[in-house]
Amino acid sequence: MNTTYRRWLLAVSALIGLYVGVWAQFFPHAFYTSFPGFGLTWISLDGAENEHLIRDVGSLYLALAAISIAGFFSRRSTVGRVAGLAWAVFGVLHFAYHIGHIVGGPVDIIGTVVSLGISAVLGILLVFPTRSPDVVTTDSTVAERR
Repeated sequence: MNTTYRRWLLAVSALIGLYVGVWAQFFPHAFYTSFPGFGLTWISLDGAENEHLIRDVGSLYLALAAISIAGFFSRRSTVGRVAGLAWAVFGVLHFAYHIGHIVGGPVDIIGTVVSLGISAVLGILLVFPTRSPDVVTTDSTVAERR
């Protein structure tokens, strides 16, 4: 994977994390009644509102966004790969739960499967190493990254 591609994946991951995280952390009731937006309501379909759990989810997504942003700005691919590992673990487990607990109508089901699948795949793709060794240039020295 090249650096530009990894940075795009990290940017998309950060945007997903910020979208879900800010909404859930700072507006938990609106998140419960209105997520993912666009006239759909996925969270309230799954049971009673739990502000503590919703805010925990918001914190998790904000943490994932933070590591994605760090990876985006880092000069080392390792940070982006660690972000990918975190997104992959969370994304695959989150996806698996929802596949086993399908709720809502056809649009809700398709939207859930596609959106959660994208998050998991983004994480998995970010774990892959770069095609060539990372190189960092500082002043007049070049050192191979580990």
